Amino acid sequence: MDYLIVFSGPINYITYGFMEDEEELREKLIELKQEHKDLDDVIDRLMQHQPVDFIQLQRLKKRKLSLKDTIQRIESGLLPDIIA
Repeated sequence: MDYLIVFSGPINYITYGFMEDEEELREKLIELKQEHKDLDDVIDRLMQHQPVDFIQLQRLKKRKLSLKDTIQRIESGLLPDIIA
């Protein structure tokens, strides 16, 4: 399932255009981290086979970076706000 990210700062459990509770976000985080790891493995295998398909490699790296950004946004949204 693809999601549209509609936030730019702390998410306060509002993501993907609908409300999610903390447990759902943590489950999604685990899935995204696994996909990120899987992409890393695929990229490594692709680099070992000649000739290298640089267009496919670029697409995979772009997806991996997008996943990393999404993971970081969700993680920062799960952290409680600290009142200074």
